[in-house]
Amino acid sequence: MSVGSKRVLIVDDAALVRAYYRQALERAGYEVDEALNGLEGLEKVLMQPFDLAIVDVNMPQMDGMTFIRTLRGKDMPMAAMVILVTSTEAKEHDIAAARHAGANFYLTKPISQESLIEHVVLLCGAA
Repeated sequence: MSVGSKRVLIVDDAALVRAYYRQALERAGYEVDEALNGLEGLEKVLMQPFDLAIVDVNMPQMDGMTFIRTLRGKDMPMAAMVILVTSTEAKEHDIAAARHAGANFYLTKPISQESLIEHVVLLCGAA
């Protein structure tokens, strides 16, 4: 891990998706952590700072929209963290709901590793 590397939290219940994102992000120089759902994601955010969270919408225990709304709450220390939503839901109202919850950007799955890195770099800078 380099001293100035950017930290990314992947919040997704699918192990394969987390591994796919992790591989691309680590290869690009990012420091990566994972959470299985929004509740675990909030716990990790409270324990350490992240530059960006990549958040799925549909997850057990706490879905992505609830995670985002909770994170954006006025008393959360990481309320300004950049959030990239990734989901198979591709309708305009899905994208609008994510933005209304506080997401910075929305990508529809499947996402190539190249596209993921391009968007991460645009949203939080190079690792």
